[in-house]
Amino acid sequence: MEGAEKELERRSKFLKSLIKNKKTIEQQEQHFHNIKVRACDMPLNLQNRAFHCARHLLNSMPSNKLDSKRLALTLKKEFDTSYGPAWHCIVGTSFGSYVTHSVGGFLYFSIDKVYILLFKTTVQPLDH
Repeated sequence: MEGAEKELERRSKFLKSLIKNKKTIEQQEQHFHNIKVRACDMPLNLQNRAFHCARHLLNSMPSNKLDSKRLALTLKKEFDTSYGPAWHCIVGTSFGSYVTHSVGGFLYFSIDKVYILLFKTTVQPLDH
């Protein structure tokens, strides 16, 4: 009987973890309202950092005036400082791109009608 009790406890813990994960995802979706990931090769914690930073900046701008240069520069500097060089950021309501990125360093998302492409490239040291 002891084996059955352990199995029930194990299953109960598993179900609780599933419920907790679902609640966490729902909370993130509410917090990151109107954010849609279009393409991604980036860990979740970096994605959330980008979403938070972009949302904060957009909320601080006048509602009818997008400062795409400021948003791009701020995201680039934030990621360069936190995760090392060389991050690049493109922001706009309409643009095309084709880029090469480092593994785990690519995020293309939208907030409302603003599209943001954030990606990392490797930096090669100069030979002297």
